[in-house]
Amino acid sequence: MENKTVDKATSDKISFMTYIVPAFADAYKMNVQDAFFYLKKFGGWDFLNEHWWALHTDSTFYAVRDLYEICYENGGLR
Repeated sequence: MENKTVDKATSDKISFMTYIVPAFADAYKMNVQDAFFYLKKFGGWDFLNEHWWALHTDSTFYAVRDLYEICYENGGLR
């Protein structure tokens, strides 16, 4: 069996994304699953996937706010 490992950048990305989705859920009084599907539906997940490196340098407050603004611009109502 071949041993496959994840590089550091991918590991950091996964760590941040698994941190910020629950933070978004807490901020907007959602459960984590609903927050994930909300982000997917309104473009927040794509934004997060593309810009995670910049978002992770901000405070959690600003990263969550940026995700909210992207979703709002794409029709999100919360």
